[in-house]
Amino acid sequence: MSQPAFDFGDDEFDDAANPTYSVGELAEAINDTLRRGFSDGVWVRGEITGWSDRGQHAYFTLVDDADTSDGSGGGGSGRGKAVLNVQFFANARMRLRPMLQKNRLRLGDGMKVRVFGYLDYYAPNGRIGLKMTGIDPKYTLGDIAQSRDEVIRRLVADGLLDANKRRPLSAIPLRVGVVASVGTAAWHDFHDELRRSALGFALTVIDTRVQGEFAEEMVAAAVITLSRRTDLDVVVVIRGGGARNELAVFDAERIARAIALSPIPVLTGLGHEVDRSVADEVAHTTLKTPTACAGELISRAARYSADTEAAFASIVRESRHTLNAATTDLSETAHRIARRTHAAVE
Repeated sequence: MSQPAFDFGDDEFDDAANPTYSVGELAEAINDTLRRGFSDGVWVRGEITGWSDRGQHAYFTLVDDADTSDGSGGGGSGRGKAVLNVQFFANARMRLRPMLQKNRLRLGDGMKVRVFGYLDYYAPNGRIGLKMTGIDPKYTLGDIAQSRDEVIRRLVADGLLDANKRRPLSAIPLRVGVVASVGTAAWHDFHDELRRSALGFALTVIDTRVQGEFAEEMVAAAVITLSRRTDLDVVVVIRGGGARNELAVFDAERIARAIALSPIPVLTGLGHEVDRSVADEVAHTTLKTPTACAGELISRAARYSADTEAAFASIVRESRHTLNAATTDLSETAHRIARRTHAAVE
């Protein structure tokens, strides 16, 4: 049995046919091989995890469910997640920023992307990574649109797309349940608009996250909680503007079903005027912004108040007309009686 590790002969320690590398030399060799094999760069798709901003640079991991078996069929095979470390340096971030802003995308955890870059073996930590220099926004937008369409198809199949629209909305919705991130600009816009109206709105507020981790669960749970109350006229779900992938939380099926199944009418005021989420599709009434959502409530309450005042004024006018007519008739009757009485006496 050959044991080269224990061969203490006088043969040369290193030769051209079977060289021995130092760690640094091996790192250089790996990088040379990577550069030759992927000299034109490479596109990689996956889901962003562990996003970290460090100064002007960003670092994250691309994760993909991949078969990591060695193909030998032995006990060592298995299935796990393939990962790739990505470096997104300041110069590349600055160059790609206009394109990301144009497509209203903000990179972060949970976002599915297709990125371009160059492979690099970083000797100090012994890892192969990708220096990101490009991104395909259509891939991310397409994934968002596809997920949204699939949710809508399931809602239509279950007859839920118009379920909440059939709920009768009070003519004077003053008792309002609110799902919002309290303290944000969206919350203040909504709250201040109601306060300035000087109408008697009573708010029951559940403070939730509206983006990022746990947002989907918190928003859905808040809608369900408020929908179980018997002292509310309407439930309002509001959020300010943001990137498309951040607003995509309101495309979640869990939130859509919570809204669709609510026995109380749900109003939504989410994002910008150009945005329309699955939550908007299933809501009783969809408004463009949180301020517009408040304006709708004020308009309904003001219209009810105006209609009530008009009805009271009409009742007063009709009552006065009826009373004046009756007074005239009574006076004429009294005069006739008086004349006939005098005539009878004479």
